[in-house]
Amino acid sequence: MNQAQHPVLIAGGGIGGLAAALALVRQGFHVKVLEQAAELGEIGAGIQLGPNAFHAFDALGVGARARARAVYTDYMVMHDAIDEYQVGRIPTDERFRARFGNPYAVIHRADVHLSLLEGAGETGQVEFLTSTRVERIEQDDRGVTVFDQHRQPHRGLALIGADGVKSVVRQQYVNDPARVTGHVVYRAVVDKADFPDELKWNAAAIWVGPNCHLVHYPLRGGEQYNIVVTFHSRQKEEWGITNGSRKEVQSYFQDVCPKARQLIELPRSWRRWATADRDPIGQWSFGRATLLGDAAHPTTQYMAQGACMAMEDAVTLGEALRVHARDWTAALDLYQRSRIARTARIVLSSREMGRLYHATGVERLVRNDLWRGRSAERFYDAMEWLYGWNVDNCLAPH
Repeated sequence: MNQAQHPVLIAGGGIGGLAAALALVRQGFHVKVLEQAAELGEIGAGIQLGPNAFHAFDALGVGARARARAVYTDYMVMHDAIDEYQVGRIPTDERFRARFGNPYAVIHRADVHLSLLEGAGETGQVEFLTSTRVERIEQDDRGVTVFDQHRQPHRGLALIGADGVKSVVRQQYVNDPARVTGHVVYRAVVDKADFPDELKWNAAAIWVGPNCHLVHYPLRGGEQYNIVVTFHSRQKEEWGITNGSRKEVQSYFQDVCPKARQLIELPRSWRRWATADRDPIGQWSFGRATLLGDAAHPTTQYMAQGACMAMEDAVTLGEALRVHARDWTAALDLYQRSRIARTARIVLSSREMGRLYHATGVERLVRNDLWRGRSAERFYDAMEWLYGWNVDNCLAPH
């Protein structure tokens, strides 16, 4: 292989890695994705997609696929889980779409991944290697060499570390500690027939309680419902995913109202996430290696923006390479300058949103008063910084 034929290497074949692959192909690169799992896929359940996510899908060329698999909500709503008080309701109707240029939707995580995977596969420019774990990275002036668990070298023009919350690429270049929150998330998907009629809302709904909350919304044309419950664990947690226990999750929701509490009786099986994030960092590009998605800015789930931010990263990386005519040093600098403050705001805002959701005592009363009487337009104004992102404004001044 001569220099021009070397691919760009991507560590990780999740949502961020596939989005990066699409963005790079659109700038004329060949891509090689190194995925440690035996097959490409996503675990999890539903995720929420703001208008910024649809702007990213469109920029990556998979907007039609994602739109066909999404469920378009009529509103977002927050209730107090103790007394059912409606804390806030935000319409996501035509006014919302007119304001932000795209809808709000919910979708199964696997359907986001599939949309990106189909798009990447159709380009013919993306090679996938599964059961391949990045172990070590070396660089020189012309490119990057990645060594996998079998000590096999993979040569590329650059390396995109999209290898998730426990990123090996981040470990080599940053090696900062994770911040385990002590918050545990249970996720499940329930068939429509088993879901309570009184909660079959076409909405992203959240019930907020003391040190806990519950989320539900429809998936896959309303044939299924996503259920997510979060609580502050009584025990010391370690970052990771395990099978959940119905008995455990029930023990944390004794005080919530019956309408909300019935949600935790529905799933036949749960997956349990002990969550963590990391403090934002001011540098995540190192020579010809950079970080993307959860590897760059792992966050808690309270802003519902993890996948959205990964796709924004990918689009921004592609745009930085375009304006710098594929000069990797200049492009990676512009990419991180364009993303660090925005993604740090998500990480820090998510921590505060978790506190707001889980408020107790007088803080709960303050939370319930925060948005009393607020109009849809005032909600939209507050969301402008988040949902106003698009491919035309994604780059920092350069």
